[in-house]
Amino acid sequence: MPIVVIAIAQLFGTALWFTPNAVIGDLQQAWSLAATDLGWLTGAVQVGFLLGTLGIGLSGLADRRDASRLFAAACLLGASANALLPLAGGLWPAVGLRLITGLALAGIYPIGMKLMVGWTPGRTGLGLAWLVGMLVIGTALPHALYGLSLLDAFRLPWASGVWGASVLALIAALMIARLGEAPEVAVAKVSAHGKRPTFDLSVFAIAGYRRAAGGYFGHMWELYTLWALIPLLLAQAWPGASPVGLALGSFALIAIGGPGCWLGGWLSQRIGSRRVAMLGLIGSGGCSLFYPWLTGAPPSVLVIFLGLWSALAVVDSAHFSALSARACPSHLLGTGLTLQNAIGFGVSVLSLILLVPLWPLLGEWLAWLLLPGPAIGLWLIGRALPNTTQNA
Repeated sequence: MPIVVIAIAQLFGTALWFTPNAVIGDLQQAWSLAATDLGWLTGAVQVGFLLGTLGIGLSGLADRRDASRLFAAACLLGASANALLPLAGGLWPAVGLRLITGLALAGIYPIGMKLMVGWTPGRTGLGLAWLVGMLVIGTALPHALYGLSLLDAFRLPWASGVWGASVLALIAALMIARLGEAPEVAVAKVSAHGKRPTFDLSVFAIAGYRRAAGGYFGHMWELYTLWALIPLLLAQAWPGASPVGLALGSFALIAIGGPGCWLGGWLSQRIGSRRVAMLGLIGSGGCSLFYPWLTGAPPSVLVIFLGLWSALAVVDSAHFSALSARACPSHLLGTGLTLQNAIGFGVSVLSLILLVPLWPLLGEWLAWLLLPGPAIGLWLIGRALPNTTQNA
C-alpha cells in the first residue's frame, strides 16, 4: 500500500535528523564539547535544510523532477554524510557534515509530502498526518538506537547508533525508488509535453496559502527547540536517571508525537484540518505557559506533562501543510510546500540559535520564550477566510 510505504520510508529517512542529540554525552567527552555546542550541531541541520529547500523551491526542482527520484537521491546523500559523523573528530567538521545532512533532508521531508499528496487524493490531511507522525518517530529513533546500544545485551560503541540511522536511510531510498510516482502524477507529466512548471512567487498571493504557512511558521518557532530541549528537560525532571533511561525516555517523549499526529489525522476527517491545527496551537501554547510552574511536582507528573506537550506541539504540523496543499494549484504544489518548509525551518534555526544557549541561565523558564510561536500561529490560522468551508 503506497501510503504505508511512503510513511515508513519517511520514518527511516528522517532518522538522520537528530543523531548528534542522542549521543551528545559521548560527543562531549570525545571532542571536549561544551553543553551549548548542541545548538550548533542541531542548528547546522536546520540551516542545511533551509538552504536545500530554498534551492529546490527557487529552482522549481520540486515540480520539474520525479519526486521519487529526488527522495531516493537525498536519502543516499544524507546516509553518507551521517555515516561520516563519528569520524569527524571535532565540532566544526561535524557541523559541516550536519549541514550536508540538512541539505539531504530537504529532499526527504517536503518531497515526501508531495509524494504522499500524489498517492492520497481526497485524503490529504490523513495522509500527511501519517507522514508527519513517521517524521516524529524518525526524529526520535536515534535516542532509541543509542539507548539500546548502552544495554548490556546490546553493548556497542556509541557510533553504532549513528550508523544505524544511515542504514535506515539507505533502506528508505530503495523503498521509494521501487514505489515511483503516483499514476495520476505520471499521467499529468506525460500530458504536459515538456511544459513543466517553473518557480512562481504567486503562491504568496493566495490568501489561504499565506495564512496556513504563517500558522506553520509560528508552530516551527516552538517545535524543534522543544525537541532539542527534551533530553535536558527530562534530565532535570528525573534526577538520578541512568543514561539508558534518559536516552529511551527522550525517545518516548519525542516519539509520542507520532500517535498524536495519527490521532490528529483521524480527527481531521471529522472536524477539518484547520480546527485540528488551532487545537494543537492552543494546547502546546498552554503547556509552554504552565510548565515552569510545575517543576516542583513529582517526576512522574513532569514526565507525563512533557509527553503531552511534545504530542500537542506536533499534532498540528501536518494540517498546516494540508491547508497549504489545498490552497495551491497543482502546478505549484511542490514549490509551495517546499518554500513553506524553507521559511518554517529558517524560523526554527533562529529559535534554536537564540534560545538553546539560554538554557543554563533560564532553565525551565525558557518555556515562556517558546510561547510567542503558538500564539502568533493561532492568530494567523484562526482568521477565517471568506470562501473557507467550516471543516477546511
